[in-house]
Amino acid sequence: VRKNSFPPWPQFDKLQEKNLLQVLRSGKWGRHEGNLISEFEQRFAELCEVKRSLMVSSGSTALQIALGATGVEAGDEVLVTPYTFMSTVMSVLLVSALPVFVDIDSETYCIDPQMIENEITSHTRAILPVHLAGMPCEMGAIMNIAAEHNLVVIEDACQAHLAEWEGRKVGGIGKIGCFSFQTSKNISSGEGGAITSNDSTVMDYCFYYHTCGRSRGGMWYSHPHLGSNYRMTEFQAAILLAQLGRVKDQTATRSKNATYLSRELSGISGIDPLRIPRFVTTHAYHLYIFRYDAEAFRGPPRDIFVKALRAEGIPCSTGYTPLYKEEFVRKAIETRAFQKLFGRSRLNKYLSDIHCPVTEKACNEQAVWIPQPVLLGTKKDMNNIVEAIQKIHRYGEELNKTYHQ
Repeated sequence: VRKNSFPPWPQFDKLQEKNLLQVLRSGKWGRHEGNLISEFEQRFAELCEVKRSLMVSSGSTALQIALGATGVEAGDEVLVTPYTFMSTVMSVLLVSALPVFVDIDSETYCIDPQMIENEITSHTRAILPVHLAGMPCEMGAIMNIAAEHNLVVIEDACQAHLAEWEGRKVGGIGKIGCFSFQTSKNISSGEGGAITSNDSTVMDYCFYYHTCGRSRGGMWYSHPHLGSNYRMTEFQAAILLAQLGRVKDQTATRSKNATYLSRELSGISGIDPLRIPRFVTTHAYHLYIFRYDAEAFRGPPRDIFVKALRAEGIPCSTGYTPLYKEEFVRKAIETRAFQKLFGRSRLNKYLSDIHCPVTEKACNEQAVWIPQPVLLGTKKDMNNIVEAIQKIHRYGEELNKTYHQ
């Protein structure tokens, strides 16, 4: 169906080149020499409608710092989704807390609020909802549960730049929010991250933790706090600042194309785009996700469908595996530190009690991802996607026979 490529990513322009050269020639390459990081922090805070933001080395480190800033300590439990990038769960393990997996909603693939209370114990300290693919979680229900049980809410908004829940930007709804500027993200500097909050005490902790335990305005060799080096460079800030002028238009383009794509794909038997709840006032569309039904296509499994769609020139993937099945989880809880903190019998029960059937189905049978740069294309590009899927649908039976040969 398609031989031409979709819009490239990341994208750059003359302004980014100019900004990078200015930093290079200035000799002010780090946070403490230049002022671009501070400028971006102010503008990103305004964009997210929060009081403060802090630039850090990655979304992964943003999550780890946020956990410490909100009082999550060794021996605590944090409620997480198993359908997310590994950093969400890895960050919990790295602060010696236990990630407790809560299944996802079958219609949105975000954490299911109705399942959260079942997993709360006396050890639970925080809820870490992930605004998956740019879709805000049901923050109203999550915040109510957190308030009732005195829990902290840490928003993983790494895929959700400019997303809104009931008119409020994500990253400023919970106690603290985390963003990523990794290469694939809708705002990108190759690597990088941000922390956002309206709580000055929390943000002060994040600041000194990310810069070797220094206080703001303190002496260079004075380290009154625990911390390490998670700073961003001025080069990254230069790249990011240049993107702020186009990010709103790009978000609108993705949304327009995704809405059109959902309308067209909904007419194909066996293709079911994720539902957009009414509380989602802006979807950031870091990914476009739909559910695939093999039976409606007369047999070919999801993985074969994805291979066929790629063969038609459409970038796509099968997405995540259930994180609780990843080797790093088992390795972490088998360490002496975790055995001492939680006890062997409790950890054995922890693994055996994990039950997330919706996640299993999404990972193994249903989910199909299309990356965000595709949504920056034209209406003709979107029609190519529809045509490719229609073609596979027509030849589903033959495709299935080939698969079973």
